[in-house]
Amino acid sequence: MNTNIPQEWNKFYLRDVSFVNLMTRRIFNVLIVANPYDAFMLEDDGRVDEKIFDEYMDLGLRYPPTFTQVSTTEEANQVLRSTDIDLVICMPGNADNDAFDVARAVKADSPDIPCVVLTPFSHGITRRMQDEDLSMFDYIFCWLGNTNLILSIIKLIEDKMNIDHDINEAGVQMILLVEDSIRFYSSVLPNLYNYILQQSKRFSTEALNPHAASQRKRGRPKVVLARNYQEAMALYERYHDNTLGVISDTRFPMDGNKGSEKEAEAGLMLLREIRRRDEFVPLILQSSESENRKKAEAEGFRFVDKNSKKMNIDLRNLMETHMGFGDFIFRNPKTQEEVMRIHSLKELQDNIFKIPDDSMLYHISRNHMSRWLCARAIFPVSEFLKHVTWHKLQDVQAHRKIIFDAIVQYRQMKNIGIVAVFDRGKFDAYSHFARIGDGSLGGKGRGLAFLDNIIKRHPEMNQLPGVQVSIPRTVVLCTDIFDEFMDKNNLYQIALSDAPDDVILSHFLHAQLPDSLIADFFTFFDAVKSPIAVRSSSLLEDSHYQPFAGIYSTYMVPYREDKYEMLRMLACAIKGVYASVYYKDSKAYMTATSNVIDQEKMAVILQEVVGKQYGDRYYPNFSGVLRSINYYPIGDEKAEEGIASLALGLGKYIVDGGQTLRVSPYHPHQVLQTSEMETALRETQTRFYALDMKNVSEDFKVDDGFNILNLRVKEADKDGALNYIASTYDPYDQVIRDGIYEGGRKVISFCGVLQQGVFPLPELLQMAQTFGAGDMKRPVEIEFACNVNADRTGEFYLLQIRPIVDSKQMLDEDVAAIPDDNCLLRSYNSLGHGINEDVCDVVYVKTGDDFTAANNPAIAEQVERINRRFLDEKRGYILVGPGRWGSSDYWLGIPVKWPHISGARLIVESGLKNYRVDPSQGTHFFQNLTSFGVGYFTINTYNNDGIFRQDILDQMPAVEETEFVRHVRFPHPLKIMMDGKRQIGVVVNEN
Repeated sequence: MNTNIPQEWNKFYLRDVSFVNLMTRRIFNVLIVANPYDAFMLEDDGRVDEKIFDEYMDLGLRYPPTFTQVSTTEEANQVLRSTDIDLVICMPGNADNDAFDVARAVKADSPDIPCVVLTPFSHGITRRMQDEDLSMFDYIFCWLGNTNLILSIIKLIEDKMNIDHDINEAGVQMILLVEDSIRFYSSVLPNLYNYILQQSKRFSTEALNPHAASQRKRGRPKVVLARNYQEAMALYERYHDNTLGVISDTRFPMDGNKGSEKEAEAGLMLLREIRRRDEFVPLILQSSESENRKKAEAEGFRFVDKNSKKMNIDLRNLMETHMGFGDFIFRNPKTQEEVMRIHSLKELQDNIFKIPDDSMLYHISRNHMSRWLCARAIFPVSEFLKHVTWHKLQDVQAHRKIIFDAIVQYRQMKNIGIVAVFDRGKFDAYSHFARIGDGSLGGKGRGLAFLDNIIKRHPEMNQLPGVQVSIPRTVVLCTDIFDEFMDKNNLYQIALSDAPDDVILSHFLHAQLPDSLIADFFTFFDAVKSPIAVRSSSLLEDSHYQPFAGIYSTYMVPYREDKYEMLRMLACAIKGVYASVYYKDSKAYMTATSNVIDQEKMAVILQEVVGKQYGDRYYPNFSGVLRSINYYPIGDEKAEEGIASLALGLGKYIVDGGQTLRVSPYHPHQVLQTSEMETALRETQTRFYALDMKNVSEDFKVDDGFNILNLRVKEADKDGALNYIASTYDPYDQVIRDGIYEGGRKVISFCGVLQQGVFPLPELLQMAQTFGAGDMKRPVEIEFACNVNADRTGEFYLLQIRPIVDSKQMLDEDVAAIPDDNCLLRSYNSLGHGINEDVCDVVYVKTGDDFTAANNPAIAEQVERINRRFLDEKRGYILVGPGRWGSSDYWLGIPVKWPHISGARLIVESGLKNYRVDPSQGTHFFQNLTSFGVGYFTINTYNNDGIFRQDILDQMPAVEETEFVRHVRFPHPLKIMMDGKRQIGVVVNEN
C-alpha cells in the first residue's frame, strides 16, 4: 500500500467541529395573524410548537418559540409593541381581515421583522397577486392546510439568518432551490425539509450519546430559495465551496424586477454556468415541459418531471443518489449494479479495503465520498477529502488509506440506534381522544379535535339535565403511519397506476401494517367494547378552503369478543381506507380540483360507532347533519338560523342522499314534511341503515357499505328503537298520532325530541351551530348522532365539523330586478353566491312526455362521459336535469357522484309536472358545491316557480346528443349570478 501521502493532507480533518456554535440565531416568538380555526389547525393539529419544541430540546436549547395568535391589524400592532416578535405569519382571513393588508400594515411599522403571507390557492387570489406589490414581504406561500409548511417557513428563515456564520464556522452545506412558482415551492419545501430533517436524525446516530447526537443535528444542510437567475447566481457565488447541490426550475425570470418576462431556458443557463465552475456538484433540473428532459440529460444534468404524480419521490431518490443522503452504495462502474451498501461511518471504515478497485476509482473520481460525509455533517473529513481529488493523487490505495485514517478519528461515533417512537398515550375507557404517530390528524381528525376543544371551552353544552355531550372515543392513526405503510409495501406503483379499483384494493389488502400497532388496537378494543368506524381523514379532506367531502371510504367493523378476529377486520378496513385515496373517482376529483395526488396523505380515524345493539344489528336512535346557513328557508325561517337533516339510524343514510326530516333548530314546531298527513306519509323516512353485526366478511369490497343493512322502518319498531322519534298513522281515523301505538305505520317525525321536550335536541343544535360557527369564524356543517334512552336521558355525540366556504364575490346588481325576458334560467330557490361569466355550454336532460325515472342510471352514465370531456378541455358548463342530482335512490333523481359532474359550474334541479321531488339537502354533495363555488338552482316551472327556457336550447344545434342528454354551446359566455342571502339566481343570455 502506498502511504507516501503529502503532509498537507494529514492535518485538517483531525480538527473536530463544535456543533454547539451552529444555528445560534433562532426564531423565538412567532405572531400568527389568523382566525381561530386556522390557528387551531397550526397549534393543535399540526403541533408546530410541539414539533419545534422537540427539536429545540434535542438541540439543548432552553427557550423554544412561542406562537401568539391574533385576528386583526389592531391586535397585531398591540403585540408588536409589547413583545419582541421574530416572525409574522399572515394567513387568509375573513372579510375584515385580509392577509395582504395586515401584512402590509405590519411591515410598515416593523420593516426589520420577517413577514410571510400564506394565501389559499385560488384563481381569484392568483389574479389579485399579479397586481399586488409583494416586494415588502419576505416570502409568499400557498396554504393548502399542510401545517408542515409552517415548520418549513421557520426553517427557511432560520437558515437564511445562520448560513453565513455556520459556513464560516464549520463548513455547513447549502442546497440551492431555484423556483419562482409560489404554489410549487410551497409544495416542494415541506418535502425537502422533511427529508433533510429525517436525514439529520439518521446521521445523528454517528455520535456517541444522545446529547452529542442532538448537537450534530445542527449541522444539517441549509436550504436557500432563489426566485430568479440573478438571485440564484449571487447565492452560488457567495457559497460555491459549500454547495451540496442545486435544484432548479427551467423557466423563470432573469432578474427580480416587477413584470420581468420569464426566460424559457433560464434553468439550463444557470446549471451550465455552475457546471463550468464545479465539475462535481450535483445539478437537478425540474420542468413541466417534457422536452427539457433531453436537453438536461444531454448536458449531464439530472431531470425531474413536474407533471409526474410521484415528483417528490423522484426528487428524493435523486437527492439520495447524488447528494449523499441515505446509505452509501458502491457500484460497478460498467453495470451500475450495487457492489456494497454502507449504512454508517463504522461500516465504511470496516469495508474500505474490501471495495473493488474499479468501484473505488469510480466514486473517488467523482467526489462521492466527500459529499456523503458532508451530508452526514462530518465536515472536517469531507472538506479535507474534497481537496484530495483524483487529479491530485492518482492512486486508489492511497485514497483508501487517507479515508481510513480520517474515519479513525470518528471511531467512537457509533450508531446509537434511534428508533421512531409513536406518540401513543394511555387509552382506557375514560379517555376519548388519542393519536398514534407524529404526522397530521388530517381534515376530519382536525375537525374532531376542534369539536373536542369547543366542548371543553363551552361547558354550558353539558349543563342541560340528562344529556351528555361529547365526541366518540377516538384514536387517530396519523399521516406518518400512511407514509410508512405505502413505502414499506412499495404500493405507489400500483396506487398511481390506472388499475381498476378492486385491483388496487386487493394489493392494499395483501400489504402489511406495522406490527407495532397491534398492542394499541387491543387496548382500544378493550376501551370501547363497541363496533368501530374506520374513517378517512386526509390532509385535503374537509380542509379549510377546499373540502374533500365524501370522496374516500368509511368502513364499519362489528365488535367481536375474539380480539384477533376483530384485529383482522380492522386491519382490512384501514387498508381499504388507504386504498380509496387511489380509486378512479378520487383521482378524477384530484384532477377537477387542481390538486396533485402525491400531496395527499391519509390519516385514519378509529372511532366507536355511536348506537345500541339490537340483536344482530347496531345503530343510533338518530343521526343528523346540521348546517349553520339555511339555503332553503321556508316560512319565517331565516338563512342564518341554520338547518338540520335528521334520520333514524346511521348517518351514512343522510350523506347518501336518503329521505330525511328537515328542521330549523329555532323553529322545531314548523316541520314542513309533517305539516299535512299526505305529505308526512309520502315524504318521511321509510328505510334506515344499520351495521350488520353478523357480517365478518373475509372479502372486503371497494363498496364501503358492504356490511351496512338497508332496512325498513318497521324493523326499528320491532327493535324498540323508535321511542320519542316516531308517530303512528291510524288508518281507521285517518290521522297521525304522536308516539308509538300498536298497529299502524310508524312515521319518523321526531315529535318527542322536537316538539314535546322529551330530549333538548333543538337547544343542543342551536348551541352546536352557534359555538361551531362562532369559533370557526365562518358557516359550518356539523355531523352528529344521538342515543335517547327510555328514561329520557341521552348522549349527543358530535362526529365532524367542516367549514362551508362562501364565495366573496360581490354582486353589483339586483338579481331580482333582471327582466324575465333576459333570463335563460331563473330560480327563487338557489344555492351559491357570486358571479360566473366564463361558461358557454349547457348540458341538459331531455324531458319530453315520455320521461321516466327508470332511465336515470343510464342518464348518469351519459352525463359522466360528457363531463370527462369538459375536464379534458378545462371548460365549465351548466347542467340541468329533473329531480335530485346525486341521489342514491334513482327514483328520486339522477344517481351521479360528485366526480361525474365536477366540471359543472351550475347544477339545476328542474321539477316536472309528473315528477316532483323536494330539493336535496344535507349531503356531502352540497359541501362540494359550496366549497368550489358551484351554483345549485331548484326550478319548478309547472307552478311558475322560476324560468327554464328549454325551448331556446331545443332550437340550437347540438354539440353532442345522446338518447337522453343534449349538449349545446352558445357563441358567447352566459352570465351566472347568484344572491346567496336572498336565494335568487339567474342565468342571463346577453347576446
